[in-house]
Amino acid sequence: MKILLLALRSLRREWHLPELRTLAASLVLAVVALGVVATLSTRMERGVLASAAELIGADMGISAPQAIPDKFAAAGRQRHLSITRTAGFPSVAFARQRSQLLDVLAADTAYPLRGTLLVADALGRQAPSQGPVAGSVYLDHRALVGLNRRVGDSVQLGGRELRIAGELIRQPDGGELVAMAPRALMNINDAQQAGLLGVGSRARHNLLLSGEPAAVQNWRAWAQSATLPQGGELITPEQTQERMRSAFDRAGAFLRLTALLSALLSGVAIALASQRYARRKTNEVSLLRALGTSRGRVFTLLLGTVGGLALPAALLGILLALLLAQGAWIFASQLFSGVPTVLPILPALAAAGMGIAVLVGFALPPLVRLADVPPVAVFRASMARRIRRFDALYLIPALVALALIWNLSGSAKLAGILAVSLLGVAMVAALLAALLLWIARGIAPGGHPALRLGMAALARRRGLSIVQATALSMGLTALLLLAVVAPALLDGWRKELPGDTPNWFVLNLQDDQRNDFSGALARIGANQLNMMPLAVGKLTAINGQPIDGLKFKDERAKEWSDRQLRLSWSDELPPSNRVIAGHWFDLHPAQAEVSVDTMWRDMYALKLGDSMRFDVGEGQVEAKITSFRQVDWASFRVNFFLLLDPTHASTLPHTWLASFYLPRGNAEALAALSRDYPNLSLVDVDALLDRVREIVQRVTGAVRWVLGFSLLAGALVLAAALATSGQERRHEAALLRTLGARRGLLRVAAACEFALLGLIAGITAALGSMLGGWWLGRSVFHIKDFMPQPLPLTLAALAAAFVVMLLGLAGTRKVTHTPPMRLLRAE
Repeated sequence: MKILLLALRSLRREWHLPELRTLAASLVLAVVALGVVATLSTRMERGVLASAAELIGADMGISAPQAIPDKFAAAGRQRHLSITRTAGFPSVAFARQRSQLLDVLAADTAYPLRGTLLVADALGRQAPSQGPVAGSVYLDHRALVGLNRRVGDSVQLGGRELRIAGELIRQPDGGELVAMAPRALMNINDAQQAGLLGVGSRARHNLLLSGEPAAVQNWRAWAQSATLPQGGELITPEQTQERMRSAFDRAGAFLRLTALLSALLSGVAIALASQRYARRKTNEVSLLRALGTSRGRVFTLLLGTVGGLALPAALLGILLALLLAQGAWIFASQLFSGVPTVLPILPALAAAGMGIAVLVGFALPPLVRLADVPPVAVFRASMARRIRRFDALYLIPALVALALIWNLSGSAKLAGILAVSLLGVAMVAALLAALLLWIARGIAPGGHPALRLGMAALARRRGLSIVQATALSMGLTALLLLAVVAPALLDGWRKELPGDTPNWFVLNLQDDQRNDFSGALARIGANQLNMMPLAVGKLTAINGQPIDGLKFKDERAKEWSDRQLRLSWSDELPPSNRVIAGHWFDLHPAQAEVSVDTMWRDMYALKLGDSMRFDVGEGQVEAKITSFRQVDWASFRVNFFLLLDPTHASTLPHTWLASFYLPRGNAEALAALSRDYPNLSLVDVDALLDRVREIVQRVTGAVRWVLGFSLLAGALVLAAALATSGQERRHEAALLRTLGARRGLLRVAAACEFALLGLIAGITAALGSMLGGWWLGRSVFHIKDFMPQPLPLTLAALAAAFVVMLLGLAGTRKVTHTPPMRLLRAE
């Protein structure tokens, strides 16, 4: 207890020291950066699930090709859940001489249980609504144009005359986010009376439920243990989230990257401040040791002082993290249409634990070394700086940094890239600093007196100068990655989905329709047309072994083996594909060849040279694997898992699959196109594109929030690195002032010293951030052709070097304005 009270008294007495304040500020920033991102990510994940429930119109459900047995609804009522029934099916509507294929959803008036059904009246006024009453129907704009009808008119659907009660603007759609045909929403009783839901119909029946989360999960557990209807499956929010997995994975990677670099910056600042604090405490510790205080008690005293600082700093960081996370959520929650979620506390507490781990990991080595100061050091200062060839304690910060990178990155690839990049920057910066000090010996004697003094100061503190240059380089690299490379990555992601990204897909296009269809698209203003052949087949064997007799580690393999496969072929490698192993098809191969996507390679444990047998129509194709491809599925182009060589595949029975971009507001032109080509299926993916673009926009805003904390952490690193040699610099300035050196000469000398340090750090950081950013963009974020622009990085590096010089001059201003005698007495 006495040692703890002594530690607290020591903390109160030394609170004015800049080292302790830097330690506290660094810990607060580390906790805030980690806590904000962890809290925001947790709420985003919950918000994604909640918004996914809005997309499917309920919290949970069952879908089956026949009516859902009443026992599932009864189980829901027992758990006080709200229930609605729907059924989706294709049908044709008629109005006078016109007809239109529709994607129909039949629902009762309780629909939807979650989300918003938005309907416009005859005057165009939009308002939330429930399912239509009997005798009425809602049609979307494409359907109205195709049938040449308006709100208030009537149409025939299923042989029944229905009044168009409103224009369908937005509806929960099961999370599909794509539309195969114009949409219609009718009353489920009308559909039943019209015989549209009878035996043999193509309807897909749904039972949807919503209520308290615990009750929903209880019903889900019961339904999974019960026997589902034949062909039935559960409808869950996770399925909808999975369809957006790529976009949200990238969003999470951006947030983790910014938080991780912020925490590492804070760790570097903590390490530098701890080192300086240990140097300042050397005399006091040596005196305690001379008075008989044991090494253990000295270490406990130092640890108690740092602990007394860490606990309130961590608590302050938790409070700030929760406040800022709440403020950030007010902005970010717009992505989820204002979905309310409870503010989670655990992520902020975990961030505080990680922040304290960073403090202990980075501050422990100098404190342990300080406790080793021998008692004789009170008489001989040189004894306090014992040289060790290797000290395993200094592996602790590296291990803590690696653990932090691994824990926060969520990706071995991201962790490896950051670790290798920062390690490379540290090594290059140390080599450059050592080289500069070696060159200084030959240049300094003939240079300007100020330059001579500046280089001599660096050379005298050789080890400390290398540490300063390395710390500044790592800090600036992290800052440039955040301030320059991260926005460039976001911009590259945004450019992947430009305004003319294909937003329509066409199915069932025939060979003899291709030319006429291309011309029709050009006439209505469509562009970015991309066509590829489509053959339907089934995988039957791998390396001559029947697929049914093979066992695979990946559980998905069996499911995909039972599916129909969509095969294609091409003379040239498609634009959104990249061969990563093997070679593209030969011009006229003697044996059929196939190129396989990496997902299939991993799922079936395939190797180059393996053979795959496919049944297509009435024939078979035995193809040899000659390449593996990385496919950019986010490009919204026509892509395939399996591509055959054209020589052996072009005779297979096939249709064509096409994608194109058409500006909005062309519903009439599309309706005419559908009438001219009634065999085609037009698939609208505008809703999916809008969703992904919205994610990019919101993630950009969230990254800017965290970037502010990162810049503060970077400023702490600069201040801590430049203050590391402050004590020696004050002593040297006092001696030089005593020997007659002018203030101006000392200021210019300091400017030369810090400019050289800043130049080394700037050059190294520019190169490190450019290579690291390129590596991250290609390997982690999968942004094609991404290369950080050298000019912004160069300008930012020069600006950083100038800032380092200004900060250094600001730190020496007090020294040059203090009388020499006062400085010597203070020493």
